[in-house]
Amino acid sequence: MLIETERLLLRRFRKPDAEVLAAYRSDPDIARYQSWDAPFSLLRAETAVANFMASDPDRPGWFQYAIEHTADRELIGDVAVHLHDNLKQAEIGFTLARNRQGQGYATEAVRAVLDRLFTLQGLHKVAGECDARNSGSAALMERLGFTLEGRLRQQTFIKDEWTDDLIYGLLSTEWPSYG
Repeated sequence: MLIETERLLLRRFRKPDAEVLAAYRSDPDIARYQSWDAPFSLLRAETAVANFMASDPDRPGWFQYAIEHTADRELIGDVAVHLHDNLKQAEIGFTLARNRQGQGYATEAVRAVLDRLFTLQGLHKVAGECDARNSGSAALMERLGFTLEGRLRQQTFIKDEWTDDLIYGLLSTEWPSYG
């Protein structure tokens, strides 16, 4: 179930990852556009990791890949995939620790997961959604070939405000093979 890239290992979460997960999810800048609030407690992280460990990337539901930087064996983020019941569609999301942003790691990790979804699992479509103010996430999806399919105005009430959501989609016929 491991996915290796030039600089990363995408793997199943492990119990010791909870402390690092709690740390990067507690960063207010990381939590700003996410469904959780900062701080993200260690207990909550331990519960999340236990749930991540129990899930299966080949079955319907959510699966969370841990992104490990191979040079220093450090957990630097995660990629979430929600596989639909039909096993042909999924949603994708991603989170990267702030000190690892801007170095291409998120693009590398998401590209590797997309390649698995399209080439190994045979998915037809992968969707992504982000807060319209989250220019970094939108840019990452566009870099990987996603098409902006719509803007849902004041779609989500989160952290005491209404926000617009951007909806992206990527079809298998649009996905190049990276390897």
